[in-house]
Amino acid sequence: MKRGIALLLFADGWFNLALGMLGPIYALFVENIGGDLLDASIAYFIFMFTTGVVMYGLWEDRHDHKEKFVIGGYFLTSLGILLYYFVENTRMLFITQIILGFSTALLTPAFGAMYTSFLDKNKIASEWGTWGSMWYIVTGIAALIGGYIADSAGFKTLFLVMFFISLLASFSSLRLLENKNLKRKF
Repeated sequence: MKRGIALLLFADGWFNLALGMLGPIYALFVENIGGDLLDASIAYFIFMFTTGVVMYGLWEDRHDHKEKFVIGGYFLTSLGILLYYFVENTRMLFITQIILGFSTALLTPAFGAMYTSFLDKNKIASEWGTWGSMWYIVTGIAALIGGYIADSAGFKTLFLVMFFISLLASFSSLRLLENKNLKRKF
């Protein structure tokens, strides 16, 4: 495995841990701020629609430094996670979802392009499988942790934990700027 893949897996693992903590209890949070199931659905729609409309892939293909898009996407998502802490109504939630949609649109194509550039030609499926396995396992663990934290300490505490974990991912992604050794194997 090349160093670049290991670094992306490390950063994305922490990132998925942070984001995965809210997934299964998201509708409960929306209810806590005065919303209902329809508001939760609208918020999810806003996130997905923003991500889909804004997707930067074509623009990112014109730039050589995809690592900057990955890093920017991680940090912007960390900001979006922090905004959850301040959400008190559905309007603020919808604004937060727009910011998270932009960050995902910035991050996703660049991450995929970078990850693909580090793949060994004879291990493409298995190395993408490694990322997929990590995503499912970490997100599953995150769901348990997030539910426990929200149940025992509340959503505000959960959002701070998510934010600090996402910062760990964001700051670890800064190592992508050290391009020299990323294509070398361990």
